[in-house]
Amino acid sequence: MDLTDYRSQIDSIDDQIVKLFAQRMTMSDEIARFKQEHNLPIVDMKRERDKLHCIVENSPENIQEYVPLLYSLMLELSRSYQYSLLGVGSELTRRIQEAVENTPKLFPSHISAACQGVEGANSQIACDRLINGAKIMYFSNFEGVFSAIEKGFCKYGVIPLENSLAGSVNQVYDLMQRHQFYIVRSIRQKIDHNLLVKPGVKLSEVREIYSHQHAISQCAEFLNGLKDVKIIPCENTAIAAERVSTSERRDIAALASRSCIKLYGLECLKASVQDKDNNYTRFICISKDLEIFPGANRTSLMASLSHEPGSLYKLLARFYALGVNLIKLESRPLPDRDFEFMFYFDLDAPVYSPRFIQLMGELRGVCETFTYLGSYSEVI
Repeated sequence: MDLTDYRSQIDSIDDQIVKLFAQRMTMSDEIARFKQEHNLPIVDMKRERDKLHCIVENSPENIQEYVPLLYSLMLELSRSYQYSLLGVGSELTRRIQEAVENTPKLFPSHISAACQGVEGANSQIACDRLINGAKIMYFSNFEGVFSAIEKGFCKYGVIPLENSLAGSVNQVYDLMQRHQFYIVRSIRQKIDHNLLVKPGVKLSEVREIYSHQHAISQCAEFLNGLKDVKIIPCENTAIAAERVSTSERRDIAALASRSCIKLYGLECLKASVQDKDNNYTRFICISKDLEIFPGANRTSLMASLSHEPGSLYKLLARFYALGVNLIKLESRPLPDRDFEFMFYFDLDAPVYSPRFIQLMGELRGVCETFTYLGSYSEVI
């Protein structure tokens, strides 16, 4: 036999597998309708565990480690097929569809927004790009921004979520577990860090540099090259610039955006001192109300899973079964629960897709807790 003969046999086996798979899915249809008629749940975890155990025991030893992967996916496909046949939805899917229908076609302008920091901060710059003519209310910390949204002080809030160099803003991910909100828009903003000083100050005079910890980490190479200079973290890059501007000292500097030069009457001693030029921060615009504006093609979710082998795989298999692309997966420890995590997902999934709506109706059944954080588009 040559390679062509082997491939011919594989093709014949594949034809049989497809026919058998079609028969299996037809039986799944019958089982689903029986469960619906008798008011039985679609998911029977004991039955699935027993089934997998039996199949593995009856499999040849050399493929036993592969069989659970195959059948776990097949069971996910069967369950998804049953949900779609029965049109199983949820309160969430109805709310999503209502939000798509009722949200204004254009994003509002000249409306209140909450930001952390002061004028000249990167959050303020992102806010101006996200909301035309925003009436900005500033807060000293991210907690204040989330609270302002929950309490109705501001319609929207703008929060940094991740940086291409420094990674995720962990404090924000932790706050996301404690607050009720929806993401309605996002933006990727180019970040430039500049060494700002009072007019006429030379680099040799600088003894202290202030900035946010993330900015400091993003400029490590430049800062490590300075001698006898103390690096001091503070709440925000713009606050650092304001501190330099209002101080009577001339030996201090700030790492901040170029907008702070004119705003605080400073000079740029060194421009773009970040380690790498591809420095971007992703900001999200959050709201108390569920709004889904036209063009929404990204969805964010938050879920905790049972602390047992395969729980994350089963969730990821559901994305795969429905052809939904996962573009971000982040985990953060759950407070007061040892070695258990909250998972954050970003999905590349148009909100108008029937598969997306089906997925939203199914996820609660495979997660211990599940929170829909919104569907939105990213502003270029």
